[in-house]
Amino acid sequence: MGSTDHDHRDYSDIKDSSGKFRRPDAAFRNWISREEGAEFPPAKDRYVLYLNLGCPWAHRANLVRSLKGLEDVIQMVVMDYVMGPEGWVYNPERSGTDPKDPLYGFTKHKELYMKADPNYAGRYTVPVLWDKQKETIVSNESSEIIRMLYTEFDEFLPEKLRESNKPNGGLLPSKLRQQIEEQNEWVYNTINNGVYKTGFAASQSAYDENVKILFENLDRMERVLGEGEGPVRHALGSNHRHVTKQAHQFIFGAQLSEADIRLYTTIIRFDVGYHTLFRCNLKMIRHDYPNLHKWLLNLYWDGVPEESRGAFRSTTHFRDIKGGYALASRIGIVPMGPLPNVMPLESVQE
Repeated sequence: MGSTDHDHRDYSDIKDSSGKFRRPDAAFRNWISREEGAEFPPAKDRYVLYLNLGCPWAHRANLVRSLKGLEDVIQMVVMDYVMGPEGWVYNPERSGTDPKDPLYGFTKHKELYMKADPNYAGRYTVPVLWDKQKETIVSNESSEIIRMLYTEFDEFLPEKLRESNKPNGGLLPSKLRQQIEEQNEWVYNTINNGVYKTGFAASQSAYDENVKILFENLDRMERVLGEGEGPVRHALGSNHRHVTKQAHQFIFGAQLSEADIRLYTTIIRFDVGYHTLFRCNLKMIRHDYPNLHKWLLNLYWDGVPEESRGAFRSTTHFRDIKGGYALASRIGIVPMGPLPNVMPLESVQE
């Protein structure tokens, strides 16, 4: 399942003959592992996470780094949300970003890829997990990077932040893994990537087909959160309707999981980015999806602080989100609304 971000403003080369957007797979798929003899063993201050703050795929990795408390273990380098002709670049004038690559002085993300592989001919995507010791890319696949961060660096963390010590089994508990995998599959294809299939459709038929699929599956997620349909029903058992309201603050009841992380980085961008700039405009989260909206605000505003530790809000940057999508959609003008970027938690409290 590919989840790499785009790196060029011209998307004609990743559309098929019918005008449908086709996302390429990630090229670097190595793994950091605690197993003896691993090529990439966990170590403090050995690995660097390269990203920008507008990209939803990079946001996944940034979010997990923060949730896990890995800020002092894994360095982070932030590029500008504006693309150059050759992909992501650094901008010394942009606050909140690095003026250049702090390791090598690079001004373009492309240069890091070429250092890893001088013959590389793919896309210069984010996020990238870089190994300073071997001077190469470990992975540029966000769905695999976040799973490395769940467990492989736990020896460097306080015991309370280690996955094995979390009462419900952590972000990817074995008892829920199958259900989470099943949800990841349809959410990725129809929502996470569905907004791109809609926004970058190059024909009316491709747009019409994909916008319908997108909203059908947003409707489905609304039911999942409101009624315990689908994965929640299976995970919580036949008595799911008798679980307290707090148990449905997350997709799998009372437990924050990978499913919440992967959906959040799309839904937090929906009203401020995809609705207007990607023509995903049949409905809005804040007005038309009360269960999704409540779930979203609960995460953003840290409704369960012992689970989210402020990480959702601290890693969400609306300037970069709006600016990046305005340029990606070729409009170049950043929409002012909707305002506020995210509603107050009180707006959905009973």
